[in-house]
Amino acid sequence: MISHPSRHCTVELQALPSRIGQVRRIVSAQLRYWHLDPLIDRAALGVTELLTNVHRHAQPDKMCTVEIELVLDRLMVSVHDHDPRLPVVEDMPDNLLEADIATRGRGLAMVAAVSESWGVRPDGEAGKVVWFTLSAPAAVKAGAGRPPRRAAVETAPRVFAEVEARRTEHAPARSAVVG
Repeated sequence: MISHPSRHCTVELQALPSRIGQVRRIVSAQLRYWHLDPLIDRAALGVTELLTNVHRHAQPDKMCTVEIELVLDRLMVSVHDHDPRLPVVEDMPDNLLEADIATRGRGLAMVAAVSESWGVRPDGEAGKVVWFTLSAPAAVKAGAGRPPRRAAVETAPRVFAEVEARRTEHAPARSAVVG
């Protein structure tokens, strides 16, 4: 097996529903750039579940950092947040009726189902990191595809900034109503 340098991408965001969709698209674009198309669906689902958990449960704030890193034959996706409480894993429902009724609390079980491995670790006294890994396709393991460039590390933040600029350009003016 031919080894190649690590490929790494980081995006900081506030885990709000609109941002979660943007990060899912950024992760997908980055994996396409790295020629990891077979991993896109599972990586996008996993990052969506982790960011949704931050949105629903993290305190004191919803700020977090998403990192994706390719090292040799492994893609690692991690989400760092500021809440030191460790998540609780719920079991996946046995049938679809239960799945329709119980749509909450299953995110980490879904991450476990689509990933090769996953885990959580404290990040100092003020936060945690929840991560999962996916095995890279054979072409990447063999070192196929174009070599990484410095621009690849900057792709996701640049795309995020462009999406944000377009969103705010076309967003209607909002006013606060105090009552």
